[in-house]
Amino acid sequence: MSAISAKFSNQLLIALPALNDPHFARSVALICQHDEEGAMGVVVNRASEYTLGDVLAQMNLEVRDPALGNQIVLNGGPVHPERGFVLHDGGRQWDSTLAIGDGLALTTSRDILEAMAEGAGPEHVVVALGCAGWGAGQLEYELGENSWLTAPADYELLFALPLEQRWQAAGGRIGVDITRVTDYSGHA
Repeated sequence: MSAISAKFSNQLLIALPALNDPHFARSVALICQHDEEGAMGVVVNRASEYTLGDVLAQMNLEVRDPALGNQIVLNGGPVHPERGFVLHDGGRQWDSTLAIGDGLALTTSRDILEAMAEGAGPEHVVVALGCAGWGAGQLEYELGENSWLTAPADYELLFALPLEQRWQAAGGRIGVDITRVTDYSGHA
């Protein structure tokens, strides 16, 4: 693992008010992988229009637990919006799993969704459609431009906190009231 990936993998990116890109304004993204070629993450505070039941039905999988079927699927970012990304606690290995750190993993293979539909999936899980990507040096540039703050990832924020509270809570994890940060972009 390079020094660069150790720095930002398993970190939350918290959009500052000056970031007005519609894909990322007021967003929180978990960085899942970061190396000299760039970074990949999943936005963890934006609901999509789909439930997990909708997604599993499209895959011809029947959900045994109605509460699981009603779980909101996140809009994980503008890259590969047709692809599912399952953020979950660790333990079991699936066909295509990336270990993020601190017991967190990201899986993109069908086997985890099949297990979830049968009631045998991970205890803590978030499903997103799409991900976020940054080219080589892009994330570092955006951090230097004060578009983002970083904070350590934590289970409560990722798996328990309501989506609408995650942006402010992520800032609070590092002692910042994000609603009080002034947007200085474009001011002389």
